[in-house]
Amino acid sequence: DVSVPGRGKKCSLCTKILQQIKAMAGDNPDEAAVEKALGKACRALGRRLSRTCKRVVKKYRGEISEALQNGDEPQDTCAAIGFCKA
Repeated sequence: DVSVPGRGKKCSLCTKILQQIKAMAGDNPDEAAVEKALGKACRALGRRLSRTCKRVVKKYRGEISEALQNGDEPQDTCAAIGFCKA
């Protein structure tokens, strides 16, 4: 897993979190849909990931919200906030 460029533990975790939020927010989400998804996504990932997820969401809420509304891919968003190598 680590040998693949841009794919560390943090990267795959971030991607997983964003994919979950994106799935919950739906296509072309508005700010309200994104906010709702941000609140629910971490719980949906289960207890083990929930704490990390909440930390990421809290710290990068603006970036994540904007990226989802722009339709950016989770991988690109994670690269933008420094979790994945671009």
